[in-house]
Amino acid sequence: RSGNNGVYAPLFFLCNSLLRSNASKVFWTFRAENEGGMIVYQIGDYIVKSTDGVCKVEDILHLNMSGVDCKKEYYLLIPVGEKAEKIYVPVDTKTNIRKAMTEEEALKLIDKIPEIEEMWVDNEKMREQRYKEAVRSGDPESLISIIKMIYLRNQKRMAQGKKTMMVDERYFQKAEQSLYSELGFALGKNKDEVCRIIEESVKRKKK
Repeated sequence: RSGNNGVYAPLFFLCNSLLRSNASKVFWTFRAENEGGMIVYQIGDYIVKSTDGVCKVEDILHLNMSGVDCKKEYYLLIPVGEKAEKIYVPVDTKTNIRKAMTEEEALKLIDKIPEIEEMWVDNEKMREQRYKEAVRSGDPESLISIIKMIYLRNQKRMAQGKKTMMVDERYFQKAEQSLYSELGFALGKNKDEVCRIIEESVKRKKK
């Protein structure tokens, strides 16, 4: 983050160049294989669990634990970069998990960024709720949308001589971390390299 003026360096170029698009918002959707109406992942798949980021499906197993249905199958998930951590998720879960973006999907999303409108909510309580929903969903387009919104709010507040709101800063950082970590994983790039790819894409769009 640059200084104390509320401008977040990694996404400054992105936000400054792409806000106020007139295009309608179309949410990015991801599909996993579906078997009998239930999403099925295989051992070795990389998935995104909204609260834990990109994880590898290390195993599919039954848990031999007190109080747990021994017939129920679970995914054993290992977060990328956190090999010591283990997460157990029921195979029939309805929580926010999906397959991680492929390189092709990541590049398509980056190319689509100018079309994604900022989310705008005037009501303070409703705004924080929308922040929570976007971060909890892990949906990349929703994350981009609230990043743009928070950037706009910060610019408006600075123009009025006001400080940025702590809730805006907190959710900006969460959204940025979630978005950049998945894009970085899909592209095999670090955060700075992902930022450069976005900047180059934006420049091409503006020509």
